[in-house]
Amino acid sequence: MVFVLDVIQVFISVMLVFLVLMHSGKDSGLSGFGMGGGSGSGSPFGGGSMVERNLNRWTILFCVLFVANTIALIKIS
Repeated sequence: MVFVLDVIQVFISVMLVFLVLMHSGKDSGLSGFGMGGGSGSGSPFGGGSMVERNLNRWTILFCVLFVANTIALIKIS
């Protein structure tokens, strides 16, 4: 059981790092890469606001999963 939770923890961690890097910051981050300097115009996803909103939701979901899995690993160990 601990091994399974460890593997899930690694997967969640990698996904969380990826999602955080996708967020746009001062310098437009990786989410603005190749999209006209992060202006949102010409986005292949049909608009920046919906993409950012979904990106925020996925990031929050993986943060909650990370915390829950960490707590489960602490309780089991």
